[in-house]
Order: sequence, then C-alpha cells, then structure tokens
Amino acid sequence: MIATIKEFFNQFIEPGTRQGAAGAEHGLQVATAALLLEMMRMNDRITAEEQAAIASALRAQFKLDAAELDTLMALAEQEARGASGYYQFTSLINASCAAEQKIRIIENMWQVALADGHLDAHESHLMRKIANLLYVGHADYIAAKQRAREAMGVPPAM
Repeated sequence: MIATIKEFFNQFIEPGTRQGAAGAEHGLQVATAALLLEMMRMNDRITAEEQAAIASALRAQFKLDAAELDTLMALAEQEARGASGYYQFTSLINASCAAEQKIRIIENMWQVALADGHLDAHESHLMRKIANLLYVGHADYIAAKQRAREAMGVPPAM
C-alpha cells in the first residue's frame, strides 16, 4: 500500500512532476474528491444526500461528465482509504489553489457535512482541521458554513 501511495504522490501530487498542468489538475481533482469523501465517512451514516452533494460539488468545480466523475470518485476512494493523513491532499490544494478556491472547497465540505441534516462532532472536527491545513481564516470558514447552510436549506441553529 505504501508503494501505491508513493506512486500516486510522485505521479500527481509532487510539485514539478513531468505530468505538467494536466497532471496537476488531475491531482487537484483527486485531492478535493478525497477530502469530500472523508467528510462523508466522518459519521456512521453514509446517505444518498451526502453522495449527491459530493457529485454536485465535483461536477460544478471541475466540469466533469458522468464517466469522468465515476472514475474520479473511484480513484479518490482508493487514495483516501490508503492515505495516512490529510497532508498529501491539503498540500496539493495549497500549492495549486488561490484563497477563493480553498474557501470553495471548505464550502463544499460543509455542504457534504450538512447534507443529511445533522452535523456530527466528528464532522465539525474534520472541518476545523482541514480549514487550518488549507490556511482558511476563521471569518472565511464561518462565511463558507453559512453559505453551505443556505444552499442545503439547513437552519442556522446547527
């Protein structure tokens, strides 16, 4: 498994890879999808609403068709399960994304967390952790949460 992670890192995540812009974009897609999948798995329930929120976020952010989305989800699932932490994903996002893009990723993660109408303590913890790793400030973190609540139709009491 370590060899698989190292190969993925060398091929898609390591800065300056021979894959160029296409490889960097692919790595960013996998990293983003992996973080969204991790959010979905934070509680004991995986719901259709959470899966739909992930698919919607990835389609909107990366302009993917159904086949590309399925391939991305399968690869992200494999990489997320094999990862020893979040750094390999957040470091790629930090290297590739502007602040606005990172805030959008946080907002997408909030949408996944709120999709089932219940915010679990583990989901809140992961949100804080990823926001810190992406250097998203507290005001942007809260604003992203508010936008996600509105988009998901969740009352502010959560």
